[in-house]
Amino acid sequence: MPAVLLCLGLCVAAIQVAAQHIRLVDGAAVAARLMGRGDDPSAAIASTGAHSHEAYAVDDLICVRLSANHSVAVIGAIGISSDASACAVADDEGNGR
Repeated sequence: MPAVLLCLGLCVAAIQVAAQHIRLVDGAAVAARLMGRGDDPSAAIASTGAHSHEAYAVDDLICVRLSANHSVAVIGAIGISSDASACAVADDEGNGR
């Protein structure tokens, strides 16, 4: 019985880690698109729960990298974190069209 509970707990933790990673990937993509249009990406970054972010340019692309520590007790205790990056084309005119 304890082995079943341990396995179930690890499965739930893995699902939570995957969900957090999906939030990071989506948030990085939204933030990159906003920065590419010249808008403020702070709301998109804050909604992901990321503890750090970095924006950088590669040729005509604006890229955003987000990092977050996991809040799941078992996973967070061993120091595993997730990183996600996304890039979008920079709009030189700043009008989004």
